[in-house]
Amino acid sequence: MDNLTKEQRRKNMQHIKSKDTSIEVKLRKSLWSKGYHYRKNYDKLPGKPDIALTKYKIAVFCDSEFFHGKDWEVLKPRLEKSNNSQYWISKISRNRKRDDEINKRLLFEGWTVIRFWGKDIVKNVDECVKVIEETIWDIELQE
Repeated sequence: MDNLTKEQRRKNMQHIKSKDTSIEVKLRKSLWSKGYHYRKNYDKLPGKPDIALTKYKIAVFCDSEFFHGKDWEVLKPRLEKSNNSQYWISKISRNRKRDDEINKRLLFEGWTVIRFWGKDIVKNVDECVKVIEETIWDIELQE
């Protein structure tokens, strides 16, 4: 994958943002422009959802494909052939497990969880907003 020293890799990793990423900002701006109010990086909930529509109890996560293991059955074998493979496989496996645990905890607390892959937000943010709106409508119908 790469030939970085541990120090170079550490510096690269420090520059990866955990909040206010471009995908989060893009989705938030689209929601805001449609009049939706939300909390960002809501620390009162497990996993600190990137976007929490508290009125509807909807928690939205904007996940990057690599760090959250999109198509894990394809990515994992590729990582096994790379430098530092154990580190990445372990890290991404932990992320996937944590995502699953967070989903279960939020569902148990009565929240609806929506997860988007970063590329889906970039390619078609309107479709992502539509998914959120349809979820809101479903919740309103149940009330």
